[in-house]
Amino acid sequence: MFVTTESFRNLSKNTIPFLDVGYTYRTVQDEIDAAVSRVLQSGQYIGGDEVSLFESRFAQFVEASHCVGVANGLDAITLSLRALGVGPGDEVIVPSHTFIATWLAVSETGATPVPVDTAPNGFNLDIDRIPSAITPRTRGIIVVHLYGVPVDLDKVADVARNHGLWVIEDAAQAHGARYKGRRIGAHSALTTWSFYPGKNLGAFGDAGAITTDDAQLADAVRLMGNYGAAQKYEHKVLGVNSRLDPLQAAVLDVKLRYLESWNQRRSDIARTYCEQLAGIDDLELPLFSGNNSWHLFVIRSNKRDALRMKLEQSGIGYGVHYPKPPHRQVPYRDGHSKTDMSVTDRLSTEVLSLPIGPHLDDESVEYVIHHLRQTLK
Repeated sequence: MFVTTESFRNLSKNTIPFLDVGYTYRTVQDEIDAAVSRVLQSGQYIGGDEVSLFESRFAQFVEASHCVGVANGLDAITLSLRALGVGPGDEVIVPSHTFIATWLAVSETGATPVPVDTAPNGFNLDIDRIPSAITPRTRGIIVVHLYGVPVDLDKVADVARNHGLWVIEDAAQAHGARYKGRRIGAHSALTTWSFYPGKNLGAFGDAGAITTDDAQLADAVRLMGNYGAAQKYEHKVLGVNSRLDPLQAAVLDVKLRYLESWNQRRSDIARTYCEQLAGIDDLELPLFSGNNSWHLFVIRSNKRDALRMKLEQSGIGYGVHYPKPPHRQVPYRDGHSKTDMSVTDRLSTEVLSLPIGPHLDDESVEYVIHHLRQTLK
């Protein structure tokens, strides 16, 4: 891959976006427009064949027996917790380095999220520290495949089995990721998904799902997400309204056909970053893996502020995931003022997400690499 100085001049006149959620629409616009029109003309605006079809296809894609569409990723976790009987007085192990939704779902059930710090050699929770966080009130463990990097599920399962706990996988960033050759989707009791527009598989608004191999759990989350009713006016449990919209289901069904190719583009960009940014001082790169869905390409640097300034000056978009961890946020900070989450706290000052996604062409990728090298040389 070779880009001329003149190309760099041309690129510098335009911003390279960190994220372009409209790209996937423009790429398959005719198919999406046809799908949306089909739903609008059907008169079926709640549930129906569009939802059932997407649930079936997504379950097949992630190698799970069942898929239940819900309104968003937060609801997916909350309903999963409720299906497993979590409530007031219970505790649930959660990662300290994650989006706050993982914690909020636990709090929404009345239970308490108990954080475990990040492993020193990555971004996912430190599995070796889980046992020391377990108490008689602990019911289960939520793991997050953060940035698209699969957690060591066998190791987590061993800990859970030894303590009589269940495991929920938060796969909001792991669409298409694999663990030991099998797609993330049904390794544990329940796997939760977000189809927020910025995800690898993104809707045109909020949407989510739960996948599992357990038919009873699938029935339980479906029941609770539909007002607690299996049929109209017959309510068996205290439920909520959390259903996947058929318009979103139709859009997601179209995009699902292209997810593998879009993920492959992410992987190709990640490989290029890893190869061409290797060996630079003050820059720590993620390990390249074909199992990663590469939702984000996150680097670490103790010169992050200088990098951010350089990227801004060069018209390159970036993200910071996450600048303030949940235990430092207002709803939780009082209860964790003395909690040792030193690895997570350090990450919050060092992480920087580079542009990655199918919207990037080769010139844009090289442009990003060029300016990072110029800043850190």
